[in-house]
Amino acid sequence: MNDTQDAFFDLAVSCGALTFGAFTLKSGRQSPYFFNAAAFASGRALTELGRLYARAAEAAGLGYDVIFGPAYKGIPLAVALASGLALEYGRDTPYCFNRKEAKDHGEGGVTVGAPLRGRVLVIDDVISAGTSIAESARIIADAGATLAGVVIALDREERGNGAQSAAAEVATRHHVPVVSLGRLSGLLAYLGRRQGLGQYREAIADYRARYGASTTD
Repeated sequence: MNDTQDAFFDLAVSCGALTFGAFTLKSGRQSPYFFNAAAFASGRALTELGRLYARAAEAAGLGYDVIFGPAYKGIPLAVALASGLALEYGRDTPYCFNRKEAKDHGEGGVTVGAPLRGRVLVIDDVISAGTSIAESARIIADAGATLAGVVIALDREERGNGAQSAAAEVATRHHVPVVSLGRLSGLLAYLGRRQGLGQYREAIADYRARYGASTTD
């Protein structure tokens, strides 16, 4: 998993998905780093990201029948994971995503792609308040399927509503595993090993000391 994590950080930095500086987050916190999955905006980047998602999901032993990507950022991620599973493991896994508004003509419905059935794996970029996952869980339940787990790109390991991280809160609330390609603790170690990036480590370590969760699992 460490190889997958380092490969993820290498890809994120090279694509500009992971940047360093001074950023104001939606929460109002001032962060010395920022992650934007929308920056994986090319065929090569999405292909490699999909392979990494596939490796993380397989390493975690997650059992699922369908991949679900919440609109909007989860849509290309679901496609990338499905492609990664086919390329890396020869697994032809169906995927779907939700519409922001239900369609009342044509095929209709609130989802696009494969039917939601059996055990469903949700894929997303990060977990902040867990709102997107809660909405996804409701859509899955309404379809008569079961939430099997969640796989995200980056676990910021920041406090949620309590002492746990936001990702750990989702795992507790929905009783499913939450798997990430990279964690903030892993990023700190990564920065210490990569030439030219060590200068950002102290500010991120200070940020973690201020906002980090006391429990991440």
